Amino acid sequence: MMLPEHEIVISEEQIRRRIPQLAKLIAADIGDSNPLIVVILKGAFIFASDLVRHFDFPYEIDFISTSSYGNATKSSGIVKILKDLDEPIKNRTLLFIEDIVDTGLTLHYLTEILKIRRPKRIEIATFLSKPSRRKFHPEVKYVGFEIDDRFVVGYGLDYQQQYRGLPYVIAIDEIATKK
Repeated sequence: MMLPEHEIVISEEQIRRRIPQLAKLIAADIGDSNPLIVVILKGAFIFASDLVRHFDFPYEIDFISTSSYGNATKSSGIVKILKDLDEPIKNRTLLFIEDIVDTGLTLHYLTEILKIRRPKRIEIATFLSKPSRRKFHPEVKYVGFEIDDRFVVGYGLDYQQQYRGLPYVIAIDEIATKK
């Protein structure tokens, strides 16, 4: 895969140091509740995989898939559930694991729709947060890194299904501005 012109925004070493710190915070907060870890596909799978390897408490894991971007670099403003949860969530502590919270639309939608199923509580962990873009404000308790309003890929984040496997995060703003 040819990398476009880019700038490393978050290095592999920064990620390697931050993940255990987040796991420790999560364990202290919800580790005694046998939470259901809800990985939001596709972007969060690498972050989730690295994060749960540091959990020293019992948990179950499930996956949900949503779409609000398609192949675009900006959200369509419409969230679609492409794959729903398999596990029941009534009276369960849920921990959403997300790749990036940008406008907040996806997490706002998911938390509102899943509240109908009456979970005990919902917590959110995200690898990246872009607070300057927020239109909806879901309570994101665990944040790996805050970033400026840049178009980034790597460590699970993609552009047209490319670059997810990079072990670091790069900005490719020039691609985003050409589309």
